[in-house]
Amino acid sequence: MAAGHQGKESAMYDRILIATDGSELAGKGLAHGLGLAATLKVPVVVVTVTEPWMPAFDDAMALAADPDMQKQYQEGCARSAQRILQDALAQATSAGVACETVHVPDGYPSDAIVQAAADHKAGLIVMASHGRRGLGKVLLGSQTQSVLGRSTVPVLVVR
Repeated sequence: MAAGHQGKESAMYDRILIATDGSELAGKGLAHGLGLAATLKVPVVVVTVTEPWMPAFDDAMALAADPDMQKQYQEGCARSAQRILQDALAQATSAGVACETVHVPDGYPSDAIVQAAADHKAGLIVMASHGRRGLGKVLLGSQTQSVLGRSTVPVLVVR
C-alpha cells in the first residue's frame, strides 16, 4: 500500500475512466482497463463520445441537404454509442467489475474525456493510443495527445 493508504481498504485509484470509440484498438484499452479494475477491485466509468454534426463538404451542399440528415446522424450516433456501451457493460459484468456507462453526444473526444474524468472523480484514465481515424499512425493520435496534455489525473495509454 502507498503512504497515506495504510489501514484502509483503498486502492491507488478509486475509480477508473475508460474511453472507447468501439474500434479494435479501443477494445484492447477497454480490456486492459477492466483487467486493472478487477485486480484493484475498483469500479469503472466507460465513456464514448460522438462528435457534433459536420455539414457536408461545402455550404451549398449543406444547404441543399435533406434537413433530416442531422437528425439521422444524431440517431445513428446514439444507436452506435448504445452498442459500444452495452458491449463494454457486458465485458465489465463478465470481469466482475462495477461499471457505469456514459455517452457524450455532440462532444469533442479529448474535452469530453477530461471532463468525464473530473465529473466522475476518476483517478486514472485508460485509453487507446489512437482511435478510428488514426489506425495507420505510428505516433499517438491527436485526441490521446490532447488528453495527455490536459488531464489532471494519470493517463494509461494502451497500444
